Parts: sequence; C-alpha cells; structure tokens
Amino acid sequence: MSDVTGNHREGAFQRAFAFAAGTPAIATLFGCVVLLVAGQSIAPGFASLGQIAGQLNVAAILALVAAGQGIVILSGREGIDLSVGATMTLAALLAGNTMNGQDGGIAPALLAALAAGGFVGLLNGLGITVLRIPPLVMTLGMAGVITGLLIVVTQGQSSGSTAPSWAAFVTRPFLFGLPGVLFLWLLIIVLIEAGLRYTRFGINLYAVGSNDFAARLAGISVGWTRILAYVACGAFAGLAGAVLLGYTGNIFLGSGEQYILPGVIAVVLGGTSLAGGKGNYVGTAAGAFFLTLLTSFLTILSVAPAQRQIIFGVILIGFMLLYGREKATR
Repeated sequence: MSDVTGNHREGAFQRAFAFAAGTPAIATLFGCVVLLVAGQSIAPGFASLGQIAGQLNVAAILALVAAGQGIVILSGREGIDLSVGATMTLAALLAGNTMNGQDGGIAPALLAALAAGGFVGLLNGLGITVLRIPPLVMTLGMAGVITGLLIVVTQGQSSGSTAPSWAAFVTRPFLFGLPGVLFLWLLIIVLIEAGLRYTRFGINLYAVGSNDFAARLAGISVGWTRILAYVACGAFAGLAGAVLLGYTGNIFLGSGEQYILPGVIAVVLGGTSLAGGKGNYVGTAAGAFFLTLLTSFLTILSVAPAQRQIIFGVILIGFMLLYGREKATR
C-alpha cells in the first residue's frame, strides 16, 4: 500500500514538474495566485483590487525593462544587456530635464528617452557584432561609461522633474480605476507578441537565436538582427526610465540599477531560454508581476533588501535548472 501511495505522489510530482516546465506562463500566474492568498492571510487587504492594481502599476516598469531584455536573450549567443539600469537612469534624467515640470514637454521627453535608449542599444549591438566583444563585457562596460558620464554632468545631484499629466498617466486612475500606464503595457504586450510571431524581424530573431549558422545559410542577416535586438532593448529601457520618472517624480543616480537582476529573472520565469530561440513576452510579463508580488510579500515579512537579492538569485538558478532539465528530458 505504501509503495502505491509513494508511486502516486511521485507521479503527481512529475506531472506538476512537467506542467511548470511546459507552460511557464501559466505556472507563473499560478504562483501569483499563491502569493496573493498567502499575503492576504498574513496582511488582510494584500489581495484587494486596489492593492493588485498598485502592484500591476509597479510591475509595468519592470516588465518594460524585461521586454527588451527578453528580445536580446532570444537572439542567442549568451545575449544579455547589463546596461539597462544605467540606460534607464540616463533616459529618466533626459526626460525629466526636457519636461521640467511642464506638460508641453511630455512628447519631446518621451522621444528623447527612446532615442537615448536606442542609441545606447545601437552602440552595444555594434560592439558585440562588429567588434566581437562578449555581450557581458560590452554591456557592463557601457553601464560604467554611462554612469561615469552622468556623475560628471550632474555632479551626483538630481535634476529635472516630471510633468503633472505624465505623473497622472502613470500613477492615477485613467479608465476602470486603472492608471493609464497599464493600458500602455497591455498595448505593448500585444505589439511585441504580434511582432515576434508575424513580422520578419521576429521570425528572424527566433531563427538566429535557435541556430545562427543555419539562419545565415538561409539568407538572414545575423549581425543586423542582433543589432536591432539591442536597439530594441535600449529603447524599452529608455521608455521604462520615462515611466519610472512619472512614478517617482524625480530621478537620482542609480535609480535604474535595481531593475537589472529582476529583469533577467522575469524573462527566465516566463520560460524564455537563456540559450536563445525560445520564449514569448506573455510569460515575461507574468514573471514581472510575480516578482513584484514576491517583493511585496517579502516586505510584509520584514525581509531585508540584501536577503531579497539572495532569494531572487536562488529563484533564477532554480528556474534555469527547471527549464534546463525539461529541455534535456525532451
């Protein structure tokens, strides 16, 4: 009887493992539900509609960073961008000084943030594809250059401020009691998913990430595909910086650094392979929401920020092992 029970439990575990590895987006959303229930039991109101809306608002910033990170990772060859934090800070400072508290400066500020982020991504892409610098080294070096330049220019002081209408769009109810940035996030989810599935760039991106040699034989420009991936990553980091400005009101040096590791974890949680060529943005968006809920849950448990970083690192390693084992089983 005990053998039967043990086999049944082992079979249930294997089915749960197969489900989590095979449908990461759904598994991550299930994890969100678990966190909401656990949080509600500890701190009543944790799972209220207003609180969930607030958590989604915070998750939107992380999800924008993870969107670009996911595109770079999909391109393969150990693609990663460690300069997204510095790029966010750069874009937010540019946007803040362009707006300078005036609604008339919103459009130019957003264009400046996107252009700055895209330019950083272009430099990263050229360095990686043309100069053959490893992505880890190139993007880490770029982060250092940007941070150093910002320190020289700003003397370590915050400057600029968000426009009232932009702050309202990011933080205040816009429609159905939800802030406008959530509808922007929804639009971005649709556009990225459509772009990855139906555009030439998206199809080429999956092909390059899966096997760049075969993609080159098929006539795909591997170099330009990867360059465009880094440009997109930089542009999304720039947009995330502008949204962060609207959320906080002003920006200090290092404000974007906190999004580097969570951005990568959100991508992995969503089922995107760090080897490239497999993944989608829906899963990444779910991963961003999960990490935001987890941060709030750890906060109500009085877990220190340093300990949270340890937990995030363990989660990253654990899910890499999970999806890696699932790939080996296939």
